Amino acid sequence: MNSLNSMQLNGSLTMSAETNTAPESKTGADAVDRAIAEGIDLDGSPIPPAKLKLYHQVMALEGNRQRSGVSNTMRSRIVRIGAKHLPQEELDRQLVEADFAPLKEKEIAFYYGGK
Repeated sequence: MNSLNSMQLNGSLTMSAETNTAPESKTGADAVDRAIAEGIDLDGSPIPPAKLKLYHQVMALEGNRQRSGVSNTMRSRIVRIGAKHLPQEELDRQLVEADFAPLKEKEIAFYYGGK
């Protein structure tokens, strides 16, 4: 028998999944958020309780942090995520075109130094 159990009910086929199944989509930040909320990693394995506890403690601290504006946070996210997908020159050009500050030397060293 495979990992799904099938039952025939009133002429319709219904399927129930095992309790430890990986989230449906493994792409995007939403997939990670869903996996954390379910306590199940993207590969279907359980996330250890100590890791979940620490994650939730740190996220609670971040949730209580005073904010002063959105622009700096947007730029930080663009740099952190963009560096994974774009060459340094392309990310720097797009930042400037969008009226953000260009990449800083420390960001270049951190995100592109080992590439």
